[in-house]
Amino acid sequence: MLSTRFGIPTASTGAMLRHEIVEGTPAGLEANQFTANGGFVPDEIVQRIVSAWLDKHEDGFILDGFPRTLSQAASLEKDLINRNRPLEIAFLFNLSEQEIKDRVSNRLTCDACGATFGEQLHALKEGVVCPHCGGVLTHRKDDTEATLINRLAIYQEKTLPIADFYRERGILQECDGGTYKEVLFEMLCKTLGEPASV
Repeated sequence: MLSTRFGIPTASTGAMLRHEIVEGTPAGLEANQFTANGGFVPDEIVQRIVSAWLDKHEDGFILDGFPRTLSQAASLEKDLINRNRPLEIAFLFNLSEQEIKDRVSNRLTCDACGATFGEQLHALKEGVVCPHCGGVLTHRKDDTEATLINRLAIYQEKTLPIADFYRERGILQECDGGTYKEVLFEMLCKTLGEPASV
């Protein structure tokens, strides 16, 4: 929604990784060695892939779910300073652990374009056609309770400290991720300097 409103390209590292893997780039082939076994892609590879994406979007961008570690945050900051395009704002969406579990257990992912949907939120079911590209919607194999518990632990240890990293730089904005998307969108637009209704 923000991408459409402001005309700014957006991408998640997941989408970037999938693109690199499909294209068979050197970084994509390296990343696939880890993702194929359900592992995490090392920061160094992720940073190279993000930097390559930034090369194509010098006029502005929205990064979804990145950075996820302090190492990634520091590398991104250095990269953007070298481009003379320092990060302007970082949003942190706060969500209860129960809400996270509910969303993950109801998450559907397109096997073609990678778009995600909520079964209840979007009234969709596994196996139906993706509204965006015509691919098939499925539950990710790693969307299990055990995997989620592990991910939450990793989030607390490695990702949450990034909030302080950006808080110290005066660019962190915290939001209630559990509110209605229309309300959240309006708040984000106002924070970015444009009313949502414009």
